[in-house]
Amino acid sequence: MGTNKRYADSIDRRANERHILDLSRTAPLQSLTEKELQLDIYPLTTYPRPQRCRVWVRFGPHPFRVEGRVLRTTQLAAGVEFKLEETTFKCWVWGPACEVITLDDVIADRKAHGGLA
Repeated sequence: MGTNKRYADSIDRRANERHILDLSRTAPLQSLTEKELQLDIYPLTTYPRPQRCRVWVRFGPHPFRVEGRVLRTTQLAAGVEFKLEETTFKCWVWGPACEVITLDDVIADRKAHGGLA
């Protein structure tokens, strides 16, 4: 019996999410500290319409790249949230760990995976 190529990415993504959720029960989500954020030095920008992003996060020592939303930023850091199944996580990461996803990125990704003609 063959594999389901049409839904393979979705199946892989759900399996990865379950793995991260299982890990989150024993390894806490890491976030930058107040000392690292330096909010007394760097201005904080809060976005009324959060931007989609891909971001590197850590549960304990384990890194994962997830899709989420940028809620706020400083000159050096990004405050992000991401959802895995029904659980929403929020943390601060260093700015370079966060890549904003544009509409062009979404269209290119869908074309690459057969979602658009």
